[in-house]
Amino acid sequence: MQTVVSGIRPTGKLHLGNYFGAVKNFLMMQENYNSYFFIADIHSLTTHPTPEDLHGSVRQVLAEYLAMGLDPEKCALFIQSDVPEITELYTYMNMNAYLGELERSASFKDKIRTQKNNVNAGLLTYPVLMAVDILIHKADFVPVGKDQEQHLEMTRQFGNRFNRMYDVEFFPEPQAFSFTGELVKVPGLTGQGKMSKSGGAGDAVFFDEDDDVTRKKIMRAKTDAGPQEPNSPHSEEIANLFDLMRLVCEESVVQQYVDAYADCSIRYGDMKKQLAEDMLTLIAPIRERIREVKADDAYLAKAAKIGAEKARESASRTMREVREIIGFKKFY
Repeated sequence: MQTVVSGIRPTGKLHLGNYFGAVKNFLMMQENYNSYFFIADIHSLTTHPTPEDLHGSVRQVLAEYLAMGLDPEKCALFIQSDVPEITELYTYMNMNAYLGELERSASFKDKIRTQKNNVNAGLLTYPVLMAVDILIHKADFVPVGKDQEQHLEMTRQFGNRFNRMYDVEFFPEPQAFSFTGELVKVPGLTGQGKMSKSGGAGDAVFFDEDDDVTRKKIMRAKTDAGPQEPNSPHSEEIANLFDLMRLVCEESVVQQYVDAYADCSIRYGDMKKQLAEDMLTLIAPIRERIREVKADDAYLAKAAKIGAEKARESASRTMREVREIIGFKKFY
């Protein structure tokens, strides 16, 4: 079975965009691939070296992904720092990474602009650590967005360089994971692109928030002045609301509002109320499950332990061979 590796950022609570994007894809992967999903707590230190509550953030993300269907028996869902072989390989691969290529990394250029007072060595070698996360499991595929394509190319570069330096064919060339069908677009509530935490507190609908908070966010969602004549094209703001409705509402309900827009009888307040209630119907059982899992210390510990054991088995196998290839041999 082919192997897929993907990271999860421990940066707070999941929102609707994460659910219809990463979570849905992970659920499909765990059924069809040898899957390794890691919570990137070491990575997070490159931008937040003194986190307020790193353990709490990791716990939240672990609970949410488990609640949404990731199964420790079907995949390896693990915490990056639980696998020390990752940092060992990171050390070795840093010896084969060159300053010039690391400084040309798009993410490094971006970060030195946005965090001028924290341009640390970990930030510079971030592409190496990302490569190691992938290479240590000899991944065939990595699901990446446009902003991560350069990192995947650098992963192939580091792996191939290791192979050439030691005259071996050890690390495979991981490819970008190709999802079948069109990727789901989940627009934000502010009308400024996809749903995202960076869009501000009012842009995303989070699973672990009260119903009234969600209702207020949706009622404040950006709209326009309304259709000026029958069969007017949808503005971007209204197209966004219809996109959200298609994710959570019955098809007949969506069509009802499409027709109302077309004949200029639509009332945006009613449309938003409908969207809010249907969204809460989707969210409620998931939110309840998140809270149950988060409160179950024994289950969280068991899931993290199973994930760490699976990941370490794979990583240890790789590292035994890497040490042999480089020439690390014990005298005892």
